[in-house]
Amino acid sequence: MRQLIQINEFSKTPKYLQIINCIVTGIEKGELKVKDKLPSVNKLLIQFDISRDTVVKAYEQLKEMSLIESAPGKGYYVKSNQVNRKAKIFLLFNKLSVHKKIIYDAFSSVLGDQAAIDFFIYNNNYRLFKNLIQENTPSNYTHYVIIAHFLDGGENATEILNQIPKNKLILLDKFVPGITGDYAAVYQDFAKDIYNALAEALALLKKYSRLNLIFPPYSYHPLEIVNGFRNFCTEYAFDHNLISDISTAPIGKDQVYINLMEDDLVILIKRVKSLGLRVGRDVGIISYNETPLKEILLDGITVISTDFKMLGETAARMVLENGKDHVVNPFRLVVRNSL
Repeated sequence: MRQLIQINEFSKTPKYLQIINCIVTGIEKGELKVKDKLPSVNKLLIQFDISRDTVVKAYEQLKEMSLIESAPGKGYYVKSNQVNRKAKIFLLFNKLSVHKKIIYDAFSSVLGDQAAIDFFIYNNNYRLFKNLIQENTPSNYTHYVIIAHFLDGGENATEILNQIPKNKLILLDKFVPGITGDYAAVYQDFAKDIYNALAEALALLKKYSRLNLIFPPYSYHPLEIVNGFRNFCTEYAFDHNLISDISTAPIGKDQVYINLMEDDLVILIKRVKSLGLRVGRDVGIISYNETPLKEILLDGITVISTDFKMLGETAARMVLENGKDHVVNPFRLVVRNSL
């Protein structure tokens, strides 16, 4: 029983869900049989140094699933081996953010109780990315759902991803070239997306003399964004510039600034205000990736953004339907007062 129930401190999956997943997996594999007794609440909270509420929440949810039952004064027992779960998923994101939460919420909402999710974060660190994948063997999961973005390294990410059985692999957000076999992907076409979004905003952009893309050297964002930006500016004859550090770059009147990183947006707004310039008149701002705050900040920040909710929903349907398509996720321009 000690081996059946385990808590992974590196997982972002809540501990009560980890307990549930372990017990359900044990029932699925036949390692737990009907009428087998489960560890007591006290034993689990002592063994894993977790709260009583965590264990009770796990057992109560298993009771609601009709998989276990309790006998007063005796403890908890396996009630049924009828598990209707379709999938057990290794979910790996590069970081926690507002956008990633939208993806996760949509993904888990569509799956409901048809899947168990082990959720991990590697903080854009390639070594941690590699270790997490290699430490979680394919025999434990039906699907690997992975976002691959790195600040440093990552040149050999394709080699690591190719070690995953392709019938279990679903890539999210960024397409990774060189992956062989028949696998699924829901991704952004970064170069095409920014080009089309700026083309849609052409009439508003024409009132400005220069377009600036803030692209820090430490960014995990793909270089395809830079390519799409430059292609647009060349096609429509815009003077343009690539800014690596917005904290020191000159801020010019009648110019548009496109930011990718949230921290850069804060710095940009502070500097524009300190110069007495008016956003949407003297200076235009376009921000990458929609958030609720951008709807109200400065009476509305114009954004170009993929549909994160749809990205999560599409990935979940691929899990349930064993899809193997490569799907480009929708991208849109939302015009607000900052432009």
